[in-house]
Amino acid sequence: MSLKKPEEKLLVDGKRIDGRKANELRKIEMEVGVIPNANGSAKVAFGNTIVVAAVYGPRTLHPKHLQLYDRALLQCRYNMAPFSVEERKSPGPSRRSIEISKVTRLALEPAIFLEEYPQTVIDVYIEVIQADGSTRVTGINAASLALADAGVPMRDLVVALSGGKIEDTLIIDLCGKEDNYSEADIPLAFMPRNKEITLLQMDGRLEPKEVKRILKMIVKAGEKVYEEQKKALRGKYEE
Repeated sequence: MSLKKPEEKLLVDGKRIDGRKANELRKIEMEVGVIPNANGSAKVAFGNTIVVAAVYGPRTLHPKHLQLYDRALLQCRYNMAPFSVEERKSPGPSRRSIEISKVTRLALEPAIFLEEYPQTVIDVYIEVIQADGSTRVTGINAASLALADAGVPMRDLVVALSGGKIEDTLIIDLCGKEDNYSEADIPLAFMPRNKEITLLQMDGRLEPKEVKRILKMIVKAGEKVYEEQKKALRGKYEE
């Protein structure tokens, strides 16, 4: 979210800068099994945002003093490739990537039967190849698919989408410019089967009635994302 004004209008006659309606998703592409040497992997694209996720494990955790006796340890690492943005990004972790790594782990943990694999570790690596908004939620979608591809037992897949507000209009699946100049930004992750929310954050200000409305918009649009996830998983085994 930014207090600066964009150089061009982000909403004209109800159409967004990329021609979408307020409640319209960008083109979605999903594929699993993209990294042969990983236990599970996925590539997910929302418009021009492209993310790859890889899962390694469950495997025995060393050193032993880090092991959890009653469940697996889930470790997530989110990273933006230096070439993922227009101005080359410095390599290595930043405060933002560390924060997103943490919230990604929190978003995924409720969906995984971690108690099935005590004293082990499941490593999830998320790499943003190309960034055009909503990289956090795209990474969660990719990680969820990669976990399923790895055969990790899950209660449900995790679906994640962003919501926001541009010129008093509520929108979903923010692109880069919308991400930069939105009046509010809400990343939401949930398990569609029982509508259990696993991540909810908000940057900016929204009225309570606006929050309720944007959450409904995200959950409804999330049904399409869920179908795309299942389609990608089925596609691997139908080949």
